Amino acid sequence: MPINNQTSTRFTDELRIISPWAYFIAFIGFLAVLIGVIVATLSDKNPPPLPAMVLVGLLGGFAAACYISLIGYINRDAGRRGMSRLLWTLVAIIIPNALGIVLYFILRKPRTMICPQCSAKLEPGFGFCPCCRYRVSPVCPHCQRSVHEADKYCPYCGNDLAARPKEPTNQAQSATS
Repeated sequence: MPINNQTSTRFTDELRIISPWAYFIAFIGFLAVLIGVIVATLSDKNPPPLPAMVLVGLLGGFAAACYISLIGYINRDAGRRGMSRLLWTLVAIIIPNALGIVLYFILRKPRTMICPQCSAKLEPGFGFCPCCRYRVSPVCPHCQRSVHEADKYCPYCGNDLAARPKEPTNQAQSATS
């Protein structure tokens, strides 16, 4: 029997923050646009063919459902980024032509991290927790900027990271301090 290794992608993780009420309202919006298009074209004296009406209704309903789902995403994402949920939801709804949604994605704050040791809020790019000195991410020994574990050279100062001495573990650091 084959083993199904399902790995979560970032997109599916982001979709999970949309609340069920937003999906419900998006479904209602989809149905409203679909039915509205069909009723509007049937009341016409010379209606287009039925497949064309259904296709236009489906596309319009899908667009409305995506718009409503994006507003639901903005509502939850603004809260987890420490921004005003009500303000950004209203901006996304009120500013026409989806410009409010575009503004949100341009102006949103970066996500804050949580220290695994003391649960303090950490700003992006922090190498150490300012409350407990826990090493959050590896840093360049020369310029003290965050680097990735797989980096061979510091992307900021060009320092050779392969020559860096092995750092003690976090438990050893906290035991010596």
